[in-house]
Amino acid sequence: MENKELETQDTVMTPDVYRKTFWRTFPLQACFCFERMQNVGFAYMMIPALKKLYKNKKDISYALKRHLAIFNTTPAVVSFIAGAAIAMEEKFKKAKDKGEEVDEESINAVKAALMGPLAGIGDSFFWGTFRIIGAGIGTSLAAKGSILGAILFLLIYNVPHLIVRYFGLKIGYKSGVGFLASMNEGGMVAVLTEVAKILGLIVVGSMCASMVTITTPFVFKLNGTKIVLQDIFDGIIKGFLPLGFTFIIYALLEKGMKSTTLLWGILILGIVLSFFGIL
Repeated sequence: MENKELETQDTVMTPDVYRKTFWRTFPLQACFCFERMQNVGFAYMMIPALKKLYKNKKDISYALKRHLAIFNTTPAVVSFIAGAAIAMEEKFKKAKDKGEEVDEESINAVKAALMGPLAGIGDSFFWGTFRIIGAGIGTSLAAKGSILGAILFLLIYNVPHLIVRYFGLKIGYKSGVGFLASMNEGGMVAVLTEVAKILGLIVVGSMCASMVTITTPFVFKLNGTKIVLQDIFDGIIKGFLPLGFTFIIYALLEKGMKSTTLLWGILILGIVLSFFGIL
């Protein structure tokens, strides 16, 4: 249905261009640099549409150079911006053919306006939610020796990511700027971002309780009464030690301590405390 719909329109986004552009979204960060970030990857993604629009090599080169401006967003949602950019390129090409004046640099202005909000949504959902949920389920199964751990991790992250990446190109091409503007005006972007953050925090919290295991066998007597230290911690909150330890590690990471240093520190601390019977 999608191919028939595209074929019946006078559009640059033919099924062939759509397919090529989609596959070119994957190496977005292959030439990442800190000066202009994902600009080369984005320009590479625009080549099929630009070749369809412009027959003159000089015009293609000029349009391609325009897309080498600084660009950076979450890779999973980049197809949405690419679709909007292709629609604008097509619109400007038709306007120039009619002899009308166009502001071609406004394409980069739109890209800059879209990449920030979409990166916020993409990071919240894909890096902060799907990846964490997939890792939590996957590692728990992998720890039991099940190959389903790796399979489910890949599926939980990649199925929604591929759906968004594929259909985002179509939505962006048809109504990219207007679609995002209406979502912003209605507050939908803020709501979706907040929901993703809450869900991600819930998953992280459950992972701390189920995957970080710290108990103490320390027992002492007070006035002839045997007191089990672990029971005191469990009485405060179930999983008190794993939660407290997680917060300590997080605070050290926030202060800039290297993860490798922390790993060695945890290993040495665990051996020492276990040797003295504290843990």
